Amino acid sequence: MKALLILIPALGLLSACANSSDSNRRLQTQVDSLKKKLDSTYRPGLGEFMMGIQEHHAKLWFAGLDKNWELADFEVHEIGETIGDIKQYCTDRPEVKSIGIIDPAISSISSAIKQKDEEAFKKGFAALTDGCNNCHRDNNHGFNVITIPTGLPVTNQQFKPAK
Repeated sequence: MKALLILIPALGLLSACANSSDSNRRLQTQVDSLKKKLDSTYRPGLGEFMMGIQEHHAKLWFAGLDKNWELADFEVHEIGETIGDIKQYCTDRPEVKSIGIIDPAISSISSAIKQKDEEAFKKGFAALTDGCNNCHRDNNHGFNVITIPTGLPVTNQQFKPAK
């Protein structure tokens, strides 16, 4: 009888361990499956992010020229968000270590926008453009030269402030 009292809880414990082991195997299978899906999930590359920055850069310029400070503020924040995305999603790229080179220019432009100061905006924008080119040169992409835009980046957007 004593042996039975010891045997029954021991069998229960073994059963619980077996169930736990099965549960752990199922969970590990799910984790492995999710890792595989994540590995094959599309993530934009640095080039796609940079193309987005380039378009926001151009839109920022025309918004500032037309004194559409609300749009200019939006565009400079879009550039900042994209830089944040680059830092998060392109950690495998050595170039990302240099991207902070444009932070002072973004800060300068943001300040000029808040003050609605066209001359300070133009200076800050020139510094931003130079910062982009300095980063490109520092990372062996000097062939990719950014300039102050001479034509509208899109023809289906109004850059003058809405009335």
